Amino acid sequence: AKDPAFKRTRENNMEFGGSAKASKAFRLALSTVLQSMAGRYLTSRLTKLFKIINLKSLGTRGQRPIELSEYKETLKNFDLNKRTNLASIFGTAFNTTNNVDRNEGTIIVPSFVPRDFINAPTGATHFRLVLALGAVSDYVFDDGVGGYEAAVPELNGLSAIEYGAISELGSTPVDFTLTAAFADAPVMSDVVSVVQCLGIEFFQAVGGEYYVLAQDNAMKVVEVF
Repeated sequence: AKDPAFKRTRENNMEFGGSAKASKAFRLALSTVLQSMAGRYLTSRLTKLFKIINLKSLGTRGQRPIELSEYKETLKNFDLNKRTNLASIFGTAFNTTNNVDRNEGTIIVPSFVPRDFINAPTGATHFRLVLALGAVSDYVFDDGVGGYEAAVPELNGLSAIEYGAISELGSTPVDFTLTAAFADAPVMSDVVSVVQCLGIEFFQAVGGEYYVLAQDNAMKVVEVF
């Protein structure tokens, strides 16, 4: 714990612990959709990304901040399931926007034919798009607790989910405008980032009921603002 020979190890462990906390905040914000969208190694992959952000920051080794707000591009285009990326499943174009207060996000998908632009799994008859927002605070070293804490804990982990209509995987053109907003329109801090994700879920229609399939659902970080 105090041997000078292990000083560098202690520094690395401290920063790794902070990166793991930031990863947990991301997963908490998206917990509603992770069961059907996330891959097996999501936790370790996210922690690795936040450690990359940590290494870019200035400061004393072992206490360098984890500033997603400064390095948003590091998380952009991250697929929640490494083995099922959104681009291989959902091939049509879309646009992302957010309001000036950064507490609301929108995804606009122009008209497309599902049969031509969606690579659906065997047995799927329907699909729906999912927009997920998650707020993730920067993390800073707190001398009082001897570890990393969220810079703005009251905003950290906020979540908003919007589901599109369940639609047939056929030749009829469809279009979507999905908007998700954090409850009570919170005032966002400059050191809190909003992760905007787009996902797709597949269903099988049986006897008028829709049953979500366990495979080939996908979600991706499409913007961080």
